[in-house]
Amino acid sequence: MLRLLLIFLSTLLLWALTAQLNHALAPWRLYVFVGALAVTLPALTFSLRSGLLASFLGGLIFDSVAPVTFGTHAVLFGLTHAVIFNLRDRIPRDDTLSRVLIALFANLGLFLVFSFTQVARSPAPASLWPRLFADLACSQVALALIAPWFFAIQTRALALVTEETNPSRYA
Repeated sequence: MLRLLLIFLSTLLLWALTAQLNHALAPWRLYVFVGALAVTLPALTFSLRSGLLASFLGGLIFDSVAPVTFGTHAVLFGLTHAVIFNLRDRIPRDDTLSRVLIALFANLGLFLVFSFTQVARSPAPASLWPRLFADLACSQVALALIAPWFFAIQTRALALVTEETNPSRYA
């Protein structure tokens, strides 16, 4: 339960920092989406149930201010978690580079699904695609830059909890 809380708090930190970054990029009309970071480490290291709960709760955080139907992020984060969880035995998952690549592909998929679902509501969908491609490029660059830092925070926080709750270490 403590591990789940730490992942939730790190996702909350990610959401807050991303909101500040998007606020700073607003004059240039750019938007950064790095939601896959909330899914990648739980899908690669947790059991199915606890990882799915962590991803779903992360989706609820992202849903809290998004202009989409509430629960959209949570459901899509849960589906992304299930896909990564089912593929994790076939891919290297212990080094940072592979985690970043997994997060990049997951973020691409999430961004495209969100784009296709939201563009349909627009009165002029064709006019949105150049901006969406710019947002996608910014999102992927931002994710590639912050993913190692974010994975290190999550990994170190989980290691601290494991060290504290493992009394055999001190025997």
